[in-house]
Amino acid sequence: MNFNLLIDNLTNPALLFFVLGIIAVYLKSDLEIPANSSKFISLYLLFAIGFKGGQELSHETFSSEIGWSMLLGITISLIIPLYTFFILKNKLTVFDSGAIAAAYGSVSAVTFVTAVSYLEAQQLSLHGHMVAIMALMESPAIIIGLVLISIFNKEETNSIQKSAVIKHSFTNGSVLLILGSLVIGYIANAKQAEGIKPFTNDLFKGFLAIFLLDMGITSGKKLKAFFSFGWFPVIFAVVIPLLNGCVFAVLSSLVTNDLSNRFMFAILAASASYIAVPAAMKISVPKANPGLFLPMALAVTFPINITIGMPLYFLVVQSI
Repeated sequence: MNFNLLIDNLTNPALLFFVLGIIAVYLKSDLEIPANSSKFISLYLLFAIGFKGGQELSHETFSSEIGWSMLLGITISLIIPLYTFFILKNKLTVFDSGAIAAAYGSVSAVTFVTAVSYLEAQQLSLHGHMVAIMALMESPAIIIGLVLISIFNKEETNSIQKSAVIKHSFTNGSVLLILGSLVIGYIANAKQAEGIKPFTNDLFKGFLAIFLLDMGITSGKKLKAFFSFGWFPVIFAVVIPLLNGCVFAVLSSLVTNDLSNRFMFAILAASASYIAVPAAMKISVPKANPGLFLPMALAVTFPINITIGMPLYFLVVQSI
């Protein structure tokens, strides 16, 4: 079953377009996505993720367990980028460390969807509020990444007040869009929201495919930089997700006893974003190298999670 999941996801059109982008670079093709179009697609993906999360949240009957689960999700997305940043900073630049820390503190929607398939294979079902928690976990990690980059960026000649850094992080366009979209999705009238559903849902995978094509082209141009860092990025991209997944598979028992919820918490902690965070970093931190954090999240962590990670996390939640 794990082999089938691996094949299903490696033949996902969006991922294949990412590969096409890399191939185009090595073939020295003139294929490229115009800069303005690329920025629009980045903003669209952030908007759609936030709005759909808010809609899911509005359909849930709130309970103390859901409240504690949301708090745990946000806590995960705050803790992981904090500790990973200082590990990464020993080997990488501040910009790359912040971007990678944000990616690993945030979540991967494709990994999330794959985990739902794994749950179904175990005769378990996903609870709706976990989708909202996934959306809630996008922004905190981005904010922490931007704050850490701003604080530790030695290239700036002027000292930046921490309060100004935090304000800038919250008012940053990409962060503001995903948080605002989440709130709007939550308070929006259900019938009115149906009117934009074709835009937020039906077009999402198509725009994601084009976005990953653009990211593939960008990554292909900078892949040499990824290999130039040696084994450190590869080891990090394998060990850290497995560690995060196992730790939070255990800690999630503090807020919920539901097996499927705890498994999904492990997945959320273990996955690395290659949609929201790259979209945000492309706009906010152009000095961060997508040829480093994108291959780590997409080419290493993603296949590790769907082959080794999922059975491991499920075993952990069953044993506690």
